[in-house]
Amino acid sequence: MKFFVDTADTAAIKELNDLGMVDGVTTNPSLILKAGRDIIEVTKEICDMVSGPVSAEVVATEAKAMIAEGLKLSKIAPNIAIKVPLTWDGLTACKAFASEGLKVNVTLCFSAAQAILAAKAGASFISPFIGRLDDIHMDGVDLIHDIRTIYDNYDFSTEILAASIRSVNHVIDCAKIGADVVTAPPSVIKAMANHVLTDKGLELFLNDWAKTGQKIV
Repeated sequence: MKFFVDTADTAAIKELNDLGMVDGVTTNPSLILKAGRDIIEVTKEICDMVSGPVSAEVVATEAKAMIAEGLKLSKIAPNIAIKVPLTWDGLTACKAFASEGLKVNVTLCFSAAQAILAAKAGASFISPFIGRLDDIHMDGVDLIHDIRTIYDNYDFSTEILAASIRSVNHVIDCAKIGADVVTAPPSVIKAMANHVLTDKGLELFLNDWAKTGQKIV
């Protein structure tokens, strides 16, 4: 399973990338706002840092304008994936980009029916939002399972990019189901290393080592 980092914070991306934990990056208008950076400038910096796909999102809502924005974003770097919303105009733009051989991430997916349309339109990635479904008392992980089954039934090449990841359990559940990618905030990826028994075990080992009076270096 590939890890994409869901942030426009270049320092956080670098820290994880240096450890080999970054296969790609996803951004959106909210993350650009949080970073406080010019979208072209920060996206170029991320693309130079990360070899995998970097999703940059259009903000237009009409297909023709989406296509114009997406083509401009695609010129930032060869590893750009143009991010479009799962609307009819977004699907129209997706088809246009895919026909030009450009990577496309179709975002804001909340149903299996939407995921089928995105695959038919040539999406490179479909981004089902797990956490936001959980927020309205639906099981977001069930959606990942449904899409995996459908895509496998018909050999769709679109990769399932599980998004709106809120917890380590979300990551584990998506891995068990077979999501191709998870995109998560840096805090969630780093939290995967945490376990109370690891902490207790390390504390015990260090206490016992101190009693030996020895040093390794």
